[in-house]
Amino acid sequence: MELKQAFGAALKKLRSERKLSQEDFSDVSSRTYLSTLERGLKSPTIEKVDELASVLDVHPLTILVGCYLLQDQPTSLEKLFSRIRAELSTEIEGLSED
Repeated sequence: MELKQAFGAALKKLRSERKLSQEDFSDVSSRTYLSTLERGLKSPTIEKVDELASVLDVHPLTILVGCYLLQDQPTSLEKLFSRIRAELSTEIEGLSED
């Protein structure tokens, strides 16, 4: 599954789980644009991910993590978080040294 399609699937899954319609996102997005995202035809900006997450009442990373869990090389949530934790701890160490 391509990244855009995985993002769309993750977004749609979260929206459906919360029993929200595409119209419920009208303050941040048109129904047409949301539909193109869910079908994997477009990629959102980071600002748009943040806006969508606010309507879903989730952290933006929840959508992104869901996306990467659906991609071609599926991994477990634990493995993904372990990798992220390791990468961020290295990044944080580098920032504190500056």
